[in-house]
Amino acid sequence: MNKAVFLDRDGVINEVKTKRVKFVNKPEQFYFLEGVKEAVKLLTASGYQLFVVTNQGGVGLGYLSHEHLQTIHEYMVGELETAGGKIYEVSCCTHKPHEGCACRKPEPGMILNLSEKYDLDLSSSFMIGDREPDIEAGRKAGCKTILIADAPFPLFHADYVFKTLLEASKFLVK
Repeated sequence: MNKAVFLDRDGVINEVKTKRVKFVNKPEQFYFLEGVKEAVKLLTASGYQLFVVTNQGGVGLGYLSHEHLQTIHEYMVGELETAGGKIYEVSCCTHKPHEGCACRKPEPGMILNLSEKYDLDLSSSFMIGDREPDIEAGRKAGCKTILIADAPFPLFHADYVFKTLLEASKFLVK
């Protein structure tokens, strides 16, 4: 079985709700957070299989199409591969919030489906996110969890807290 790192997208890989961008609805609005490309390269080189698991309710709400979302993800994956990293798959829930699906975080559906497809050992895998639904989904799936935040949030019950994905990746490869 393989070990994996599941990455939330918005707030972990790219900027969201900043001066430059509120939401990412096209590739030109996708700005990588500092150190992300290096972090993905480091995790890839250390033998982790990397996956992006992201709620993208804007599709279900009509703010962007499946095609636009695919274009954004192709850009993201391409840029990360150019930097020496590898994303095995991007899994996204495009349902509207509160639709009650099994894939939208905090439910673990995306992680569990990827685990089955890629023969992943969830007990030696990590879910990295910046919000409580990310941490809860990781816990429900049986992963260790890492919160990306400036300060710990005790109610989130993350196993680890780091300020950036690069800090978290350096911890994971030790």
